[in-house]
Amino acid sequence: MDLESIYGQLVHFATSYGIKIIGAILILIVGRFAAGFFRRIVRKVLTSRDVDAAVVSFAGSLCYALVLTMAVIASLAKFGVETTSFVAVIGAAGFAIGFALQGSLSNFAAGVLILVLRPYRVGDFIEAAGVSGSVKEIQLFTTVLATPDNIRILVPNGRVYGEVIKNITANPTRRVDMVVGIGYTSSIKKAYEILKELVNADSRVLSDPAPTIAVAELADSSVNFVVRPWVKKEDYWAVKFDLTEKIKHTFDEQGIEIPFPQRSIHMVTEDAA
Repeated sequence: MDLESIYGQLVHFATSYGIKIIGAILILIVGRFAAGFFRRIVRKVLTSRDVDAAVVSFAGSLCYALVLTMAVIASLAKFGVETTSFVAVIGAAGFAIGFALQGSLSNFAAGVLILVLRPYRVGDFIEAAGVSGSVKEIQLFTTVLATPDNIRILVPNGRVYGEVIKNITANPTRRVDMVVGIGYTSSIKKAYEILKELVNADSRVLSDPAPTIAVAELADSSVNFVVRPWVKKEDYWAVKFDLTEKIKHTFDEQGIEIPFPQRSIHMVTEDAA
């Protein structure tokens, strides 16, 4: 081969592939800058919404990888590579992996939603997926709870987010629901005044909303009052326990009967019949 032939081939190669190579390199450069830009935007938006740091990092990295992958596929297309089949292979592989890990992916997706939407936070007491406890950790795949007797429970996020979630401590106040029964021979008015005095005497009981004290039921063995004071969430159990004890002591002192369940039996003799 002479120099002119070699030179001609080089010129042909440069004109045929040079522009494509330059275009592919430019696509990769622009794609990399675009991937970094979108990653920063995603991180900024999620951080401004007080999303968990783990989710912010993962979402930013995922966005970066997706944009960069699109840039690589576009650059390969400049060389005449059949990207349609390439994308189909990636899609099929993703489908197979997703199907094999559908349980884990479901928990992961639920974990991301929990961390973004915040139906509960660390420290809240919740009931979900058939268990209840204080939230100790919110991970991407599980929520870690501690029961009142300090048992550690790991609940899959898919089960938590797929069922009803009761966030018991989300609101600053709670209502204490109590039922107090007195005997039919005891004075309703006197019992009402005692209950009202005991509730109003407790400084932890809130005046707004006002507590409710009312006769709710004429039961088989007792006249039942409902006692419903409102308290701060951190005072709930202390007020409930203290009021229960004070009501018992005061009723005993004032002669208000708290009856046992009882049944009246009428005997009919043969002569009377």
